[in-house]
Amino acid sequence: MFSFFKKKFGGSASASETTPVPSQQAPAPAVAAAELQSNAEPVITPIEPPRKTWLDKLRQGLRKTGSSIAQVFIGTQIDDALYEELEAALLMADAGVKATQFLLDDLKRRVKEAKATEPAAVRGLLIDALAELLQPLQKPLAIGATQPTVMMVVGVNGAGKTTSIGKLTRHLAAADAKVLLAAADTFRAAAREQLSVWADRAQVEIVSQEGGDPSAVTFDAVVAGKARGCDVVIADTAGRLPTQLHLMEELKKIKRVIAKAEASAPHEVLLVVDGNTGQNALNQVKAFDDALGLTGLIITKLDGTAKGGVLAAIARERAIPVYFIGVGEKLEDLQTFDAREFAQALLE
Repeated sequence: MFSFFKKKFGGSASASETTPVPSQQAPAPAVAAAELQSNAEPVITPIEPPRKTWLDKLRQGLRKTGSSIAQVFIGTQIDDALYEELEAALLMADAGVKATQFLLDDLKRRVKEAKATEPAAVRGLLIDALAELLQPLQKPLAIGATQPTVMMVVGVNGAGKTTSIGKLTRHLAAADAKVLLAAADTFRAAAREQLSVWADRAQVEIVSQEGGDPSAVTFDAVVAGKARGCDVVIADTAGRLPTQLHLMEELKKIKRVIAKAEASAPHEVLLVVDGNTGQNALNQVKAFDDALGLTGLIITKLDGTAKGGVLAAIARERAIPVYFIGVGEKLEDLQTFDAREFAQALLE
């Protein structure tokens, strides 16, 4: 597994400030890194705390979405009216027009092939259809192919970006990965302090510069990560609305500067999306992907949303891997995405 050495480093050659964090016992990991083998990349894979406990939370969180769809299959028969009601329920769940039509066509085919006669059986076939549609989104986050693996994390304000970075950092650090954070959100008040708190919890170092240029901070972090043998460097960037074109240009600049520090980087460009925003989440995915070339998504705040169908829309229109989904504030509430688990949690 990854070697994680607790070591204090000397001052940086840059103007950025490096904050070493005191060593303390790490929390039990919710994910772990696989053994490094010559014929495979190390990946982040789920381990306990119990997956079942988390799945119960996911089902509870998606209840508002799933109940409206499940009601379609109660006390009815398989006819055009059922499919019309199902279409309306999927659209209300923000599955989107394209994904909804795809699911309905696929479901009708499955019903015909299975010669299903009961609505309950049709719901089971819908779970199969949804799981298959979501399957392209299921992909593990791989680290270790390059050292360090540089991650650039983006998203709009309020999506839970910095908190997601903090949770991911703790998972990685607990899995013996050496992580360095870059506090490149130099615009939002207290963003640097918030990330520093997460760095302290995970016992990792952070490169920051109060009021400085975010590109410079990120450059310094990547250079420092290379020099110190870090496994992962994670850059927290300022929240951006995709309609703020001049601010999106700043993100493009950060990406270019990262490449100057390490030609192959960034290796991951992750977008954190608030699952409550429905179709707006899909619009964000499209806009950030067009601007930056996204490699993965983290979907947050799926607890209590009535718009969980948006993952179907993403799968149909912009199938970018969903590395993690979140259903709460606790560390263990951020877990890897599994297509069938999600489909079952939504529709069972």
